[in-house]
Amino acid sequence: MDAEAVIEIRGLTNRFGTTVVHEDLSLDVMRGEVLGVVGASGSGKSVLLRSIVGLQTPSAGQITMLGTDVLGASAADRAAASARTGVMFQDGALFSALTVRENVEAPMRERLAVDAPTRAALADLRISMVGLPPEAGDLYPAELSGGMRKRAGLARALSLDPEILFLDEPTAGLDPIGASAFDALLNSLGEALGLTVFLVTHDLDTLQATCDRIAVLAQRRVLVTGTMAEMREVDDPWVQSYFHGPRAHAALGQEAV
Repeated sequence: MDAEAVIEIRGLTNRFGTTVVHEDLSLDVMRGEVLGVVGASGSGKSVLLRSIVGLQTPSAGQITMLGTDVLGASAADRAAASARTGVMFQDGALFSALTVRENVEAPMRERLAVDAPTRAALADLRISMVGLPPEAGDLYPAELSGGMRKRAGLARALSLDPEILFLDEPTAGLDPIGASAFDALLNSLGEALGLTVFLVTHDLDTLQATCDRIAVLAQRRVLVTGTMAEMREVDDPWVQSYFHGPRAHAALGQEAV
């Protein structure tokens, strides 16, 4: 049986004044896959993510997520689809005045009709799932290391048991050990929870360690999609440079030639 597309994008255009970031962009994201989205600076990786989750209104095109027309549906239907997703922005984007537990509870306050003790217990479960110690729930973001903030942001993204997880540069700013640990965590959670993951990254190690497919943004559209191995066969100067450079060889455990 063919895989199911849980996100379908057709003819997407994003324009900011005279600057066109995307033009006639199309992409499918399949259920259960980890899709890595890469591209040069300014190619619109984060803009694409924000368009899918409803934070950016495109100039043209269609986005269907979990069967819902993101751009044309009613506010109630969009909210229902959004409740089935989780988003982790760069550096976690936590509320500084709230503890980690309160941050994780925040989506529950909006969406779930549960009492405070139940909400706190659910938040503590998410905190444990991402590998943070129990005492982290009482800490504020400023008291966390960079790696802990990433994990706390991931815990909040998982707050509502999402089907689709959106991650924007989740390993940016982490040292290699911390980034590798986050990659391993993402793999284990994805397998355990059956997540579909839309992952914006520039980290070749993360692409190699976590992604089933890669989508390259270039020339205002999705230039090509495929596996890490398939990317190395693409006849495009940027793709060749990105996937055949010294860092790519290191990520693949190969010697540069």
